[in-house]
Amino acid sequence: MPEQAQRPAVSVIVVNYRGAEDTIACLRALRDELDYPAELLQLICVDNDSGDGSAERIRQVPGVEVVESGANLGFAGGCNLGAAHATGTVLAFLNNDARPHASWVSAAVDVLRAEPTVAAVASKVLDWDGEIIDFVDAGLTWFGMGYKRHAGQPDTGEHDVARDVLFATGSAMFVRAGVYRELGGFDERFFMFYEDVDLGWRLNLRGWRVRFEPRSLTFHRHHASMSKVDSPDNARELFLLERNALAALYKNLSDATLAKALPAALALAVRRATARGDVDPTQLRIGGPDTGKSTVEIPRTTLAGLLAIDQFVELLPSLAGARETEQAARVRSDADLLPLMRNAMEPAYPLPRYLAAHDVLVDVFGLEEAFGGRRKVLVITGDAISDRMAGPAIRAWNMADVLAAEHEVRLVTVNPMCAPPEAPFAVLRAKRRELAPHVAWADVVVLQGHALELVPELKKHTSTKIVVCDIYDPMHLELLEQGKDDTDEQRALDLIGVTKVLNTQLERGDFFLCASERQRHFWLGHLTALGRLTPALYDSDPTVRSLLAVAPFGLPGKPPQQAASPIKGALGDIAPTDKVVLWAGGVYSWFDPLTLLYAVELLAQRRPDVRLVFLGMRHPNPEVPDMDIGGQTRALARRLDLTDRHVFFNETWVPYNERQNWLLDADCGVTTHYEHVETTFAFRTRVLDYLWAGLPIVTTDGDSFADLVRAERLGVVVPAEDPAALADALERVLYDEEFARAARERIAVVRERFTWETVLAPLVAFCRNPVPAADRLPGAEPLVYNKPLRVGDVIRRDIDLVRSYLDTGGPGELTKRAAGRVRRIARERWKGRQDG
Repeated sequence: MPEQAQRPAVSVIVVNYRGAEDTIACLRALRDELDYPAELLQLICVDNDSGDGSAERIRQVPGVEVVESGANLGFAGGCNLGAAHATGTVLAFLNNDARPHASWVSAAVDVLRAEPTVAAVASKVLDWDGEIIDFVDAGLTWFGMGYKRHAGQPDTGEHDVARDVLFATGSAMFVRAGVYRELGGFDERFFMFYEDVDLGWRLNLRGWRVRFEPRSLTFHRHHASMSKVDSPDNARELFLLERNALAALYKNLSDATLAKALPAALALAVRRATARGDVDPTQLRIGGPDTGKSTVEIPRTTLAGLLAIDQFVELLPSLAGARETEQAARVRSDADLLPLMRNAMEPAYPLPRYLAAHDVLVDVFGLEEAFGGRRKVLVITGDAISDRMAGPAIRAWNMADVLAAEHEVRLVTVNPMCAPPEAPFAVLRAKRRELAPHVAWADVVVLQGHALELVPELKKHTSTKIVVCDIYDPMHLELLEQGKDDTDEQRALDLIGVTKVLNTQLERGDFFLCASERQRHFWLGHLTALGRLTPALYDSDPTVRSLLAVAPFGLPGKPPQQAASPIKGALGDIAPTDKVVLWAGGVYSWFDPLTLLYAVELLAQRRPDVRLVFLGMRHPNPEVPDMDIGGQTRALARRLDLTDRHVFFNETWVPYNERQNWLLDADCGVTTHYEHVETTFAFRTRVLDYLWAGLPIVTTDGDSFADLVRAERLGVVVPAEDPAALADALERVLYDEEFARAARERIAVVRERFTWETVLAPLVAFCRNPVPAADRLPGAEPLVYNKPLRVGDVIRRDIDLVRSYLDTGGPGELTKRAAGRVRRIARERWKGRQDG
């Protein structure tokens, strides 16, 4: 936390209506249990004309300012009244039937201080027992109904990733006081329900952000106030929800979108009402049976929807002024906010007649087009997709997973192995000839490896598809090490081939992702050499980050949890008390496991309980051949008499969803490599698993992760090929408990920077507004051309060139130059035919 002098004053507003017991418990928790300085907290309780003595009882709580409203202003009016008495620069709203976690305020304030463009912080809300989700994300339907995504599901921690949302739940939220007052606070016409949706919507339209922060946590009984004024059928709640959804829709949608959405929303509200009450829609049809009765029985749940429309009409004169204000002040479009709506076409209610009407209205009014249908994103990988995945497949999988929150995504592999785990997106296998339909379906194609070579149409200069190239793996540098066992000629040919594959991607892509700033410098040089860094592209973005962004390998946002112990007490004779060094991932030619074996031999002489475990010796991709270094590693371990004593090999590949059991069974993670150019630009993805599991790290110097480990003190960095230094480093992280503890604490902080949601933010941002690279925009031309040469000027230029060539090398030089020009012209004409 910052120094107290830098912390803002926070006014916490709690609205009470006939719930003194809950309110008093809430206020006491705010006063006694928060880790925020008490002198910087103002506790305000607005009593909404309870009439049951609540105000007097609440006044007995020390340190609480009680404000009596004199009338029931609803939640919206009560909050605004409390805000009028607030002195803090931050307003916090908390339901009276909720209790805060100790860090509820401090975590939210951290966000507001760190991110000046965030106007409001949405807290995470769980049920009273902390087991079931109440709020972790927001959604909005096209007909104006906000909803809490994932509400009612068990809280597993998988949603504990900070993200921008459309709105915060009014039951637990923070907002900058100045911004709140500028917008007029909650709209009191809403009384209660959706006033928080409306406020968040308006904040986003004006360019502010609303940020979900899972560390700002509360626990909620839910609807304790509403239960005191509603009937068991919840008809009054339904009335408010229906009316306020229409009001929010009317205020905040643009003219063009509202013209289609409002009539459809009104019609859908009627169908929702009749379907909810199971009302016979044919009872007044001419020619049908007629009971002759002048009245029919209508359920209150049906009446709620119909009266909501009636009262929405009553509100229209005053809403029209509010709409004029919001539309004049908005700086963002409806399409800009579509990702925050999550799934705008969500029908929300599972009633058959209602769902049928929903589909008809969406189709007839063209609502998907009006709101912008979900973008189609295709992710192509050449790696095996199964429960045993290597780096490229893991990366492609998580790209698809993160993008699927906003887009319709297909993950397609051209590998024969495709047995995917369950996923919230389509996972398919395709042969080369079957890729074209997938590409035709997509708006954006994200590819890696050799995938572009499999779709010739996509390589053409005339292709209009948006292509994202994931170049996190410098394959040509990797091949310099991997191909050392081949003949010189084959190595040269392979390198030429892989370099050509990469050149094709670099010449074609609209957006590129690499794994580190080191790689970014490398690829910028490559792009410049190929002519991609044009004046037009540079002028549009001098940083060139709109073309080439850093997106490291990531790790899950949810911390690992161990369900089994596959190493200690299970693998060979490794005892539960032994110290385990884990080599996570495969053994490849660019690594140096041999020095590690010598180091273990040295360390075992003074620390006999040290154990080294190789996590996986056989790559899950059947198309990846075994490398000779694996055999060398096994042979050296046997020769040093370490096998099954101090060194253990897991000959298979650990399933992706089980790797945490192995990681959490270890005491440190290790990665060793040689000093060469591949190391300089590599990004060792296995180190991220060490971060995820909180393992202190021992690594060879030379790559970007070594810089991270050294700078953040996450372990020990050693020179290449130095067994003694490596043995000492392992001893320190394994047996110096204070050092290991401190490293783990620092790792817990650093790993938050590497969650998939965080590292893939550049990809997510690009796919929200995918555009061709500046030098690939169709019809792009210079604004000012050189003056064309006249015939005489051309002749004089050519004569000067002939003289220069003759002076330089005589007739032979002239012949060579002339032949070169002919070849160049022929190539350009041939390329034009191919592209055409």
